[in-house]
Amino acid sequence: MPSLNDLVDRVERLLVRHEELTRTNTLLEQQVQALTVERDSLRSRLAAARARVDALLDRLPLESTDSQKSGT
Repeated sequence: MPSLNDLVDRVERLLVRHEELTRTNTLLEQQVQALTVERDSLRSRLAAARARVDALLDRLPLESTDSQKSGT
């Protein structure tokens, strides 16, 4: 049977480990939040870039693509 001192040591180690895990979890939550913000920003930038490309494609003259298809 473990002595009282052994149990106290184990409980103290568990408390230290719990504190470490709590700090690690907090840091990971902060990283997730930062990455979520970055992802949302990148998605927004991608959507804006797609809209600009679509607008440029809409401005291309249709005649040039038709003449290329017919081989003239």
